[in-house]
Amino acid sequence: MKQSNRTLSVSFLALTLAISFALTACSSKKKVDDEATTPADNSGSSDKPPAIDSSAAMNFDAAGSDSGKIDGLRTVNFDYDKASLNGDSKKKIEGNVAWMKKNPKVNIQIEGHCDSRGTIEYNLALGERRAQSVKNYMAGLGISNSRISIISYGKEKPLTNGDSDSEQSKNRRANFLPLAQ
Repeated sequence: MKQSNRTLSVSFLALTLAISFALTACSSKKKVDDEATTPADNSGSSDKPPAIDSSAAMNFDAAGSDSGKIDGLRTVNFDYDKASLNGDSKKKIEGNVAWMKKNPKVNIQIEGHCDSRGTIEYNLALGERRAQSVKNYMAGLGISNSRISIISYGKEKPLTNGDSDSEQSKNRRANFLPLAQ
């Protein structure tokens, strides 16, 4: 009887591990599929313009403005746990709007980012609110909503991995990626 219970326990453990592995594999696959088919904004359109080739005449860097290589587009930073724009942020956005007006054939994707504190879900929502607040301000300054898409990366694409507030503050941002029209 003891041998039978032991065999049953081993079988149960093996079955539990197999199910756990299968669920983990499905979960990882779903994230990749979701990422590939999720539209960049909430407009309901799944047609996302392709990123501009870095060899294009304007010489864009596909890494976005965080690279510091796109003259005229500046990253906007946020206070901890906030999506509101301050005076410095508004000035940077106004400069980005001027850049877009000079480049009417270029669309942009605003990428919302967060620092490492908080859950993945919370930071994805906060990153989306940040990108949306930038988009709304740009639209108020005359840039058509059709030229702006948003995406949130939450805390998944940090610029720095430091724990200090000055390091973490670099990750609380919205940056801009030029897209083909």
